Amino acid sequence: MDEMQWDVMVIGGGAAGLSAALLLGRARRRTLVVDAGSPRNRFAEHMHGVLGMEGVSPAELLERGRAEASAYGVQIVPGAVQRVDPTGTGVEVTLDDGESVRARMVIVATGMTDELPVIPGLAERWGSTVLHCPYCHGWEVADQHLGVLTTSPLGLHQAQLVRQWSDTVTVFTAGLGPLDAAAENRLRSRGIGLVASPVVEILGGSEAVDAVRTADGALIAVDALFTAGAPRPHTAFLDHLGLATTDTPMGRFLAVDGTGRTSNERIWAVGNVTDPVLTVPMSIGAGARTGGAVNAALVIEDFDRSAAPDRAAEPAPGEYWEDRYSSAERMWSGRVNQVLAEIAADLVPGRALDLGCGEGADAIWLAQHGWTATGIDISGTAIRRATEAARAAGVPAERISFVAADLSTLGEGGRYDLVTASFLHSPVALPRTEILRAAARHVAPGGHLLITGHAAAPAWADLPPGHEPRFRTPAEEIEDLGLDPERWAVRVAETRPRQVTDPQGRPASLDDAVVLLQHHQHHPAGVAAGSGERRR
Repeated sequence: MDEMQWDVMVIGGGAAGLSAALLLGRARRRTLVVDAGSPRNRFAEHMHGVLGMEGVSPAELLERGRAEASAYGVQIVPGAVQRVDPTGTGVEVTLDDGESVRARMVIVATGMTDELPVIPGLAERWGSTVLHCPYCHGWEVADQHLGVLTTSPLGLHQAQLVRQWSDTVTVFTAGLGPLDAAAENRLRSRGIGLVASPVVEILGGSEAVDAVRTADGALIAVDALFTAGAPRPHTAFLDHLGLATTDTPMGRFLAVDGTGRTSNERIWAVGNVTDPVLTVPMSIGAGARTGGAVNAALVIEDFDRSAAPDRAAEPAPGEYWEDRYSSAERMWSGRVNQVLAEIAADLVPGRALDLGCGEGADAIWLAQHGWTATGIDISGTAIRRATEAARAAGVPAERISFVAADLSTLGEGGRYDLVTASFLHSPVALPRTEILRAAARHVAPGGHLLITGHAAAPAWADLPPGHEPRFRTPAEEIEDLGLDPERWAVRVAETRPRQVTDPQGRPASLDDAVVLLQHHQHHPAGVAAGSGERRR
């Protein structure tokens, strides 16, 4: 499986993931679904409100969905994912058994967990007589005595909603916090009973609810109990990527556009991992929409590649650098770049971002000298080696992290006291200037941007006349960046010699072009200043 390049990998085989996979299979996309086998609604015996499948069990829906998707060539395997790393032209997914899988796109459909209050008897009845969604289960308990165990201020909405299914409703209000007169009057106006004492136990048979015991010793008889657990989206394997999120009244979830695309163009998300209120039919619809959108994005990419035959012979930067790193056990010396060590030693340590970090030597050096460092590189192999090197060097995990991502997707935002790019040159086309401009936007006020590049080819390169590479001078580098001189100060702009050893083992010298810029401290109100000021 690790030798096979998939068009799309779907992480999660619930209603949303299988719906997306079905669309992709029918679009003749090579699609892999990796499923941990723990859908959110596995505790319920039946689904309701699902057109054409009213009363069908969630397990039967998934069984049908797997069979339907498989009929169109979708491969479905059990497993979980450790991490996802963009590679420039796709993504590399590391499974829980250490296996790596590559795909052009990923759809995250891992869902969420409802974290219930720790109350004896509650979790045991979840999905039977302890319920969450009245649209899913309200009809089955209609006209009975219904309780609502509030767990947050949002419980007020749930309490009002449940009243639609029964005239006899008791709300346990401790989870709402202090209940003001207006809210109390609103609930009582429709005959809802209120109990302020906290719930301490749920009583009844193996699956039935008979009564609720409160902290003051009272027993309140109920036939079913509605509550809402704290939603916990399953996204830990994406945390290192820093994808955009959305704050909702129910917590923080992955931010997606109308088609399901996240802030990384190769990673899409759908279902409860993006929105906790989606029911099964909503998730099915969202999955179909995202599956179609991912196929459309791949169609455009296929045509873009075919319509540019003049570029066909040149690999994409991600492919080129991944091949370079994977073709050798080690690319670089493992030593810190001299310019970085000299300049960073004169700065107050803070947060640092190393662009094109390769096998991690610079980021490791920064972490060992008091910085909290993040390294980013287009090659997944380089990132794995950097991570292993940091671990071998004994760098605490909280002081260093590495991310495999396309540097051209840096975008806006970020607050680093030092952003550094050492020898960010590439023999294949790379939008270097755009990357460095984006990097400048990640520098906090007071922080520094350090760019080190080759000033000239080494003397031993023996290049034919007219084939010498053209490197930017420090002045040209600054001009290309086009930064506002009112906001940026030039601290260093010079060519520095560096002593090295040539391929024959003889002493030699190379010239480095060095640019150090500082983001001025005067900044818009409300933006915290960085800590990377030069020591006096």
